[in-house]
Amino acid sequence: MIVTQTHHGPPGRRTAAQRLTAMLGAAATVGVLALAPAPAVAAILTNDVTAPADAALGSRFTLAVLPDTQFYSRYSEDQFLPRYGSDPFATQTAWLVDHREELNIPFVAHLGDIVDQVGTEKEWRAADRAMATLDDAGMPYSILAGNHDVLNSSDDWFDTDYTLADEPFVQWFGTERAAKQSTYGGSDDTGFNQFHIFEAAGQEFLVLALSWRASDESLAWAQDVLAAHPTLPTILTTHSLLNIEPDGTSPKEDPNGLRLWEKLIRSNDQIFLTFNGHFHGATQLTKTNDFGNPVTEVLMDYQMAYEGGNGYLGLLEFDLGANTISLETGSPWVASKPRDMLTSYDQVLLEGEQQRFTMPIVFAERFRGFAPNFAAGPADQPSLTAKAREILLDGFEAPDSASLEFPGSSEDYVPVDGTLAHWRFGGAEGVVAEGQVFEDVAGGADLHRVGIAESGSATAQAADVTVSADTNPYSSDGGAVCFANSDKRTGRLSYLSTDADAAINDVNLDKGYTIETFLKVDPGWSADANGWMKAIVRSGNRSTMPGMPWMRWDYTASPAALGLSNLKELQWTEVPVDTTKGDRTSWSGEIMPDRWIHVALVNDPQTSRTTMYIDGAPVLRNATDTFGQSVNGAMPWIFGADWFDDRVGNGWAGCIGETRVIDHPTGPEQWLTARPSLTGFTALASETEVVAGQQAVLHGTGTPRAEVTLSGALAGQAQVSSDGRWSIELETSSAAARAVAILPGEHHYTATQSFGTRQSAPVAGVLRVAETSTPDPETPDPGTPGTQVPDAGTPAPGGSSSDPTQPGSGHPSDGGGQAGTVPGGDGSLAITGAGAVDLACLAAAVLALGIVLLVIKRRTARMEL
Repeated sequence: MIVTQTHHGPPGRRTAAQRLTAMLGAAATVGVLALAPAPAVAAILTNDVTAPADAALGSRFTLAVLPDTQFYSRYSEDQFLPRYGSDPFATQTAWLVDHREELNIPFVAHLGDIVDQVGTEKEWRAADRAMATLDDAGMPYSILAGNHDVLNSSDDWFDTDYTLADEPFVQWFGTERAAKQSTYGGSDDTGFNQFHIFEAAGQEFLVLALSWRASDESLAWAQDVLAAHPTLPTILTTHSLLNIEPDGTSPKEDPNGLRLWEKLIRSNDQIFLTFNGHFHGATQLTKTNDFGNPVTEVLMDYQMAYEGGNGYLGLLEFDLGANTISLETGSPWVASKPRDMLTSYDQVLLEGEQQRFTMPIVFAERFRGFAPNFAAGPADQPSLTAKAREILLDGFEAPDSASLEFPGSSEDYVPVDGTLAHWRFGGAEGVVAEGQVFEDVAGGADLHRVGIAESGSATAQAADVTVSADTNPYSSDGGAVCFANSDKRTGRLSYLSTDADAAINDVNLDKGYTIETFLKVDPGWSADANGWMKAIVRSGNRSTMPGMPWMRWDYTASPAALGLSNLKELQWTEVPVDTTKGDRTSWSGEIMPDRWIHVALVNDPQTSRTTMYIDGAPVLRNATDTFGQSVNGAMPWIFGADWFDDRVGNGWAGCIGETRVIDHPTGPEQWLTARPSLTGFTALASETEVVAGQQAVLHGTGTPRAEVTLSGALAGQAQVSSDGRWSIELETSSAAARAVAILPGEHHYTATQSFGTRQSAPVAGVLRVAETSTPDPETPDPGTPGTQVPDAGTPAPGGSSSDPTQPGSGHPSDGGGQAGTVPGGDGSLAITGAGAVDLACLAAAVLALGIVLLVIKRRTARMEL
């Protein structure tokens, strides 16, 4: 059944009275993956649709998209309101109302996960306040339920399985409220699914808003809606459709998305664009439907970013004349923050390839099959993307932003003084044998696989633990240890452990700490089998610590542990040095299975706070009034399982990458996701001269552990030592027979330092090798006719007089001279400049003296005769 209501057009919109002085040029189309492309797709997507460079008016409107708002609702009352007086959700909707006319916004689409905890009323109140701003302004919107908005979000439960009277979504955002929207067209029987029709730029568009796990009955309802409006271009919104790869950029198909594609999208040419949230990140995928036309799926979800998403929303400019759809991702919330509260995560606009793009689409051609009369409306709007950027950036002074770079080699990480342990797993892949050791590259805290019998797991198998080359792309290690088949119901688990006498077991980290790791949750994770599993644990029993207060939860748990709750939230729990403070915890938001994340736990004694960072962004709920850790002496660190009630349990289902422990708090510039700087690289002076037969040493400064490579006329390699110096020895010769040596002449070279594929800018130089004047064994006798004897006063090679007292000779008595030798990086001498001149002068003087002595000897011999 379709619940219908008379359709009304949107309120009047302002006609632009002012032309912008510049227009934002169309960005390159990015992230598009075509599946089985057809000629029609090519025709639609490859036409020259570049927007004009001037500020001409066009047939334009802006569609606003609100991705997952769950953490804004959850932390509105206890985090955002006390600190800022508002929350990101309320700021978003107020900003849209305030700039509705300037940006010509006819409609707003919410992508679900309105709240985080479905049974918590204060979260629904916060969401209600934010959306009421749109209601009060008469600004139409669609809204749908995400997995956090329903009482049972299991994949095998659909909207027709719910007890509707109990569902908070239906109570807060059901049919009655939806019907007040001027664009509302109807809802299905459950009230979870709705459709709207909005008018913009002289045309009508249909929006299908489908709930989390829309049932077959709901999809049949959606099909009826499309059949009832066969000429309307349709935008489908839902919570879960397109996923994202671990690289954070590439699209990944999702089973529910494929179900929607097969049962609804591909066979309805009207559906040309989809939006969804749920999966953390942003990407897009273009597929070909049964009519040979493109359908672009767009993922948009920032809930794991700073402050639960930092208020980012999507602004899509439809330019019906220029045949483009342009996305800008901006945050009115960031723009509203006081300057003194901004951090490097506070960028008002996101400029990544998936956050800002222009998608070409020839609308009339794309819609010809079902709407042959589709045409652009009045050209009465300036560039709306440019206007949106202008509004958001007005008066905003951005802090320096943080950026990441992929490693170029296994050594491409920043070493940190005070590192207590650094466990790496890169190397041979395959099954981890019982007792197999993983080295602590920083010291003596090696990990080993605990034997199956010793682990207490009767059902564990050797193949349950493997080393994989699949790891976080920002880890330079290239390996991870993975735990399979863990199941707390059967007690099956495997784990790694430090030795009982490892020094790191006893450190209490009373100067603060940084603990980093890379984690991935197994795609088969379930709350029943894996809820409250642990990745890294400092084993022991906190109840035995003097001063530890009784607590309802975790009283007999280990002193410190990092694990995943039954709601897929990371929990870091610790007992600080002062045990009387009891358990202190930090919590993340929901972690997506089968996706690598970087976790940093930073304890700062100055603030008495432990902050959890997920992929560089601090979570909202962090431990306070804490520093250091209390420990049970001689109890090991455990990877892959929990330790509670003096026994092992709750095995980790997933992978653990390289992990490091540092004895003080650090920042992102020193984390394992950071790269050593390759700036400041130097090589020997640009012009260097040596005499053939002598050893040349090229040397300079660089980044410790980087590889230095010579190319061009010279070849050689070296590694920069820990003191930041490097040197390469080169052999020279005047004999042509020595083919491996460097012969006299000018030799142009370049030097670079690198960590594998990541290289510095090259430094160019010239090595000049001069002929030696020392006679070779085959040199003719100087008295032989034809042999010229140099005059002792003739300038030697290099232009200097052989008289060491002459200016410019380089003699120490010459105040303006230069040293004749330069120490190499390994203590050897590199002969340069004036030093080469002195050597040549000395050789000439010795040769002249030899000739004089020979002449005297011959004359003496004649006199004796």
